[in-house]
Amino acid sequence: MEKITQEQKPVVAELIQASKKFRTGNQEIIALQNTDLTIHQGELILIIGPSGSGKTTLLSLIGCILYPTEGCVCIKGTNTKDLNEKQLARLRRQEIGFVFQNFNLIAPLSSEENIMVPLFLNKLPREIVKQKVQQALELVGLKKRKNSLSKQLSGGEQQRVAIARALVSEPSVILCDEPTASLDSESLDVIMKELRSLADAGKAVAVVTHDPRLKGFADKIVYLEDGKVAKIEKEIGE
Repeated sequence: MEKITQEQKPVVAELIQASKKFRTGNQEIIALQNTDLTIHQGELILIIGPSGSGKTTLLSLIGCILYPTEGCVCIKGTNTKDLNEKQLARLRRQEIGFVFQNFNLIAPLSSEENIMVPLFLNKLPREIVKQKVQQALELVGLKKRKNSLSKQLSGGEQQRVAIARALVSEPSVILCDEPTASLDSESLDVIMKELRSLADAGKAVAVVTHDPRLKGFADKIVYLEDGKVAKIEKEIGE
């Protein structure tokens, strides 16, 4: 049977000549030049570049946190420029999961309660919430730590809670901003294997990183320089 390539899989997120410019007084700052990029279902991509190269801007455009100044960002075929703020917020909640560098866990809440937050925002019934949270905890191997506060967890465990919170709403796209920056080699390997397994299960995963150790997990690496895509390497992963 012929193997299906990444390019033959459905496109989940797409940037078409998308750029982002900011104005400070009379000065215009180009954070990201006109960029074309596609992310397919089941694909894990790395976004690599020096500080100020546009990595976070690119991730924010994919995540619909920023509107493009020019061009368009499409999520599952929907042009985000056609959506109002309420529709855009709903799309973010339903289709996009974020894993932040500093975890952004809510300190007074347990692991279980942190993971519940996006589901309550989507106004799901409590029984469905509990079921989805248990499944997410099991997926990241933290069922025994569900009642632990964030301060009682290691850095790797906190990151796994953050991943569970990102995927509990069953988003199409998972976006990670330096998810392994503060982790040791063992924790890094655990986190990246989990992200790789999510991609293998059909999620589109995009990871901003400075860490060259992550390259072996990726299907595609996007290199940014001076606010533009300098190079794309494909079929990197095992």
